[in-house]
Amino acid sequence: MSVNGLQLNGIETIEPQAKKLKLTDNRRSSRRTRAGRIFTPFRTVGLISPTSVPFASIPLGKTTFQITTSVGRCIHTYDLRRGLNLVFLSRPQTPSDITATFAWRDRVFAAWSGVGPGSDRGLWVFKRGLKVDELKTRDGLTEPILHLLIFGSWIIGCGSSTIEVWKSSTYQHYTTTHPYAPKHGESRGILSGGVCAMPTFLNKIFVGKTDGSIDIWNVSTGKLVYTIYPPSSLSGSVTSLQPSPALSLLAIARSDGSLTIHDIRKDEPIIQLNTQANNRTPITSISFRTDGIGAGEDGQKDGIVATASQEDGDVTLWDLNDGGRVAGILRGAHNPPSSQYSRVSGGISKVEFLPGQDVMITSGLDNALKSWIFDANSLSAVPRILHSRGGHAAPVTKLCFMPTGSDESESVGKWILSAGRDRSLWGWSVRRDGQSTELSQGNVRKKAKKFGILGQDLAGESSKSLEDLKAPEITCFSCSLNRDGGMGASAGGGAVWANVANKKGSDATASSATGWESIVTGHRGDKYARTWFWGRKKAGRWAFETADSTEVSSVAVTQCGTFALVGSHGGSISMFNLQSGIHRQRFPSTLTPAQAKKLQAIRIQGKSLTNGANKFALGEGRHKKAVTGLMVDSLNRKLFSCSLDGKVKFWDFPTGLLNDEIDWSGIAAITAAKYYKHSDLIAFSCDDLAIRVIDTETKKLVRELWGCLGQINDFCFSNDGRWIVAAAMDSTIRVWDLPTGHLINALRLESPCTSLSFSDTGEYLATAHVDGVGVNLWNNRTLFAHVPSRLIREDEIVDAVLPTSSGEGGQGLLAALFEEDADGEEGVQYPDEDGLSPLNQNAVDSISRDLQTLSLVPRARWQTLLHLDTIRARNKPVEPPKPPEKAPFFLPSLATPQDLSHHHIPKDTSTSTIDSLEPNKSDNLSRIITQRHLSSSSSARSRFTALLHAYRVGNDTDTDTDILNGGDMEFDSDGRVHPGDVARTSDPTSLLAHLASLSASTADVEIRALANVSEMRLFVQALTARLRQKRDYEMVQVWMRVFLRCHSGVVAERTGGLRVHEAGEEGDGDGMRWEELREALREWKAEAEKEGQRLAEMVGYCKGVVGWLRSGR
Repeated sequence: MSVNGLQLNGIETIEPQAKKLKLTDNRRSSRRTRAGRIFTPFRTVGLISPTSVPFASIPLGKTTFQITTSVGRCIHTYDLRRGLNLVFLSRPQTPSDITATFAWRDRVFAAWSGVGPGSDRGLWVFKRGLKVDELKTRDGLTEPILHLLIFGSWIIGCGSSTIEVWKSSTYQHYTTTHPYAPKHGESRGILSGGVCAMPTFLNKIFVGKTDGSIDIWNVSTGKLVYTIYPPSSLSGSVTSLQPSPALSLLAIARSDGSLTIHDIRKDEPIIQLNTQANNRTPITSISFRTDGIGAGEDGQKDGIVATASQEDGDVTLWDLNDGGRVAGILRGAHNPPSSQYSRVSGGISKVEFLPGQDVMITSGLDNALKSWIFDANSLSAVPRILHSRGGHAAPVTKLCFMPTGSDESESVGKWILSAGRDRSLWGWSVRRDGQSTELSQGNVRKKAKKFGILGQDLAGESSKSLEDLKAPEITCFSCSLNRDGGMGASAGGGAVWANVANKKGSDATASSATGWESIVTGHRGDKYARTWFWGRKKAGRWAFETADSTEVSSVAVTQCGTFALVGSHGGSISMFNLQSGIHRQRFPSTLTPAQAKKLQAIRIQGKSLTNGANKFALGEGRHKKAVTGLMVDSLNRKLFSCSLDGKVKFWDFPTGLLNDEIDWSGIAAITAAKYYKHSDLIAFSCDDLAIRVIDTETKKLVRELWGCLGQINDFCFSNDGRWIVAAAMDSTIRVWDLPTGHLINALRLESPCTSLSFSDTGEYLATAHVDGVGVNLWNNRTLFAHVPSRLIREDEIVDAVLPTSSGEGGQGLLAALFEEDADGEEGVQYPDEDGLSPLNQNAVDSISRDLQTLSLVPRARWQTLLHLDTIRARNKPVEPPKPPEKAPFFLPSLATPQDLSHHHIPKDTSTSTIDSLEPNKSDNLSRIITQRHLSSSSSARSRFTALLHAYRVGNDTDTDTDILNGGDMEFDSDGRVHPGDVARTSDPTSLLAHLASLSASTADVEIRALANVSEMRLFVQALTARLRQKRDYEMVQVWMRVFLRCHSGVVAERTGGLRVHEAGEEGDGDGMRWEELREALREWKAEAEKEGQRLAEMVGYCKGVVGWLRSGR
């Protein structure tokens, strides 16, 4: 089958019209489904357990356990012995979201289903992260599989109204069971509490129903065996089932919050728990401890069961001895559901004791997976945390790549800082997921009591909301690592953000030696900006209050890492010292009583308040509305601020005096700002959907970027300052080229992007979206591919797919490097701004014809060619090889040095002629003749010769006539190297490109084989033409040096008239050719001297300019 072409006699032939400049409609639509030309999806970080699908555990030998969680369409496998480190990611992804998982032996079974009634559904089998098999489902399956169970020779899949059965040995579908609906109910949604099997009950499964009853089915015969009815009609539906270690005992949880230990054989309850408690929440997960200890007054008895609910974050431990009692409550094992923000997830999806271990595993809807351990000699029945893996429990609202530290460490571009609606601050490692961690806010319950947020009555009850535990949601942050002390930074020894109660500056002696906080955050509805230690991954010492006690609207940290600036909703700007926590300055600066009296007197006299140097007086220039951006230059000389009042202000950083301002109040309000320090450019996003860029030196508008169709959520500069990347509410990410002002790329995503950041290394673009708790990473393809800066149209916006946690469908840098461009695959060429296709342009075209361009040949290759004789001399063997003393009979002996029968001597060269020459000349001539003969028999070297013969200069055709007709060259009898096969041209590009592609030794042989005067002249003229083109400068110099080293003696002798012509040896035509070669060398010399002088002048000029800039004058 051929694509975009014809098929003739089984051979595919691609149409030559496939690559066109004009874009047809069908090809445009096919291209829009691909990734953009600049950004390609890489992977998603920060997903641990964001769904309600319970985890699955399985023992791996006798040393460890593996825990498998679902993250949408992919499953993650963590190893407990390695500290819950991620070991496997499933591939390929399931077509739809995973609805249930189960681990059995060395395999993981995952059921997936679409949302609609007619969506596809299936059951896949994974082993070590790879799909190994698939179970066939019946055609009439119309509901998703919500629970999986494997026991004996059966695989059970339980939906909302049917039970599917497969054979575990062959994966063949066996039967479908339809449980009976309640008499007063409907036929759909009758199953609620999952499915389980019990030991000694052969081929029997227990299924919970919505009416509170439990059906016992024989899966082999497909018959209902027995039904266990609830104790009361008010008990509600069955929410969880779990068999106990004791035979015939089953734990049953119902929606009324009760927990019953039921004897199956006698059909009677043994123990009933949680029946009289107030505010009972339904239990959704049950697990029995099987290591034989933990219960009783001394903790040495068996009988501990753990229960958890999706409606709170606590784990309750029950002692089943003596009728049952609460042994302990693990408060706040996971975040509870939020009472204020409905999109903040919480609750526990599953709790499980590992078989025979004192370790408990919990997973929550807060995107966390934790392991807990019970201390053997502890008096407390509550476990302590062992390992933890987590992420944001709510969508990410702000993110940025961590900046470069003063030590220029290798962590550049490795860490991402993100804040979410769950009030947490996370640091994500791009290189290793196990290093990602949340920045601690201290003992949140103890802190909440101290500040009066958490009442004493609430502290003894279950957790109610995230608002009671953490600082408010982060709305803005800024960081600088130049004074970050790492793990050794002094934390002050007190409570976090302690100066909320005590505003006095504390002793900064310890922090001066070890470093101090490096992150400052602003919070929703809070008048305090809080500090954080990045190295210690914890909250800092200071909480800076705004000058007007209004909410913090923007923050900034100077590049030196010493000062923090806080802007408020009221328009005030304050500066604090991060080392001591002392307030240092206000913008505008506060007037002293004497200054205030002086200004009042000036106003009374009617004089001007300003002097000739500044347009604004001391104390003037405060913003009228919320400050939306704060930026400080690299030398701490200027402060730039913007506000919703539409003004951009330029402040003197040391004095707090307003120097200048730009007023856009009549045009638009400024919502955010970004500063690029290397070019002193500031970009502002405005409420009229435009991005405006100003130059801080000239204070003039340099660019106005339009195109967003919705509110601009976030934007940033690229690492080199050439692009501005913006995300808007119309679910697009747009890229503008600042030098041209063109919109050069745009992606349309599935959901709006709320925040984005470009890494300092230029490798990645990180994005956050309104419906995701992870951080998406995109590759920057321009690191290895040419992207034209032409203006794109609105209909050329690409529909892109978000990255996935497994990286499937995305690209690594190396994979994208070797991938053909999407335009080339589609057969479509997009013209550049000069009207040429980027694929038809040379990859090293100069910006200007006056620039000298180097080649892309690796330096090692042309250096090897330059010193090839030295390398050969160094590698020359000390003595000839000797045959082994006792060689095996099947190995032939080496030929003697006199045996030259395997060497080929050209027909026109006799032994007497060679012997009559001088020894040195005889060796050189025989070497050249042998190389010429080898060149004529080698396809690669014959290609060089054919290209050389096809090269011509201007209208020069007469001198090459006998060469084109054969000349002194001998060609193969099959004519495969005949120069007529190559089209004649006056451009040396193809000839020298082929020579550059050869290895150093092969290129040396080709240059040495130029024994004919016409070949030498053509080669020199080709190098001269390339030098005039200002291309491949270093390669042209190397080739000429090798040419002169090989042929300078013969050329000097023939062109200098030092050799007397013997009769019949040379004619007038041959002498004329040598004179033409001499003239070609003169042209080369003149062109080389001219270009060398030009380059020397340019380098000297640049050196002088740089020296002047670096001088202190």
